[in-house]
Amino acid sequence: MKESQVERRLVEGVRKLGGVCMKFVSPGTPGVPDRLIITATGRIIFAELKTETGRLQKIQRYTIGEMQKRGADVRVVKGLDEVKALLEEIEHDI
Repeated sequence: MKESQVERRLVEGVRKLGGVCMKFVSPGTPGVPDRLIITATGRIIFAELKTETGRLQKIQRYTIGEMQKRGADVRVVKGLDEVKALLEEIEHDI
């Protein structure tokens, strides 16, 4: 399965739960996560999406680490099983 398909499932799932899942782009800052999720309750989660076998690039590990050091909820979501688990977590917060 392609990363774009994993991403599409996440976007659709978050919308069904009343949230938004925006493409996250930060010009001049390499390695930022793919998506910014705002749940129906206002919780903010950054998600870097990968296929089941995908790996983070060095700059992604660095940027995600810097975000997490500052308290950001950043997730690396690999494949459909992890998308499903994240959606279930979000659903329990509603």
